[in-house]
Amino acid sequence: MAEPLKTFIGGEEVDVPNTIPDIRAALPEDRRAEFDRAINEAGVDEIHSVMRHWMLQAVPDPEAEALLDRLAADEAERRSIA
Repeated sequence: MAEPLKTFIGGEEVDVPNTIPDIRAALPEDRRAEFDRAINEAGVDEIHSVMRHWMLQAVPDPEAEALLDRLAADEAERRSIA
């Protein structure tokens, strides 16, 4: 079994799941079917990038989410002005 990877979120060290079952278990239940589809559709050349994408989805980062929300709001505002 692979050891979890580590990262820091908000100054705290957290485990990042790095196996298909662990990633799936760490995701919110409503995202698991989407994860299953992505993993099952990934070819040999894509599987690593698909897993990396979902590993990050499984470990929420409130600071990153707030930044993405702000960027989305800025983009929406910019489009409404243009």
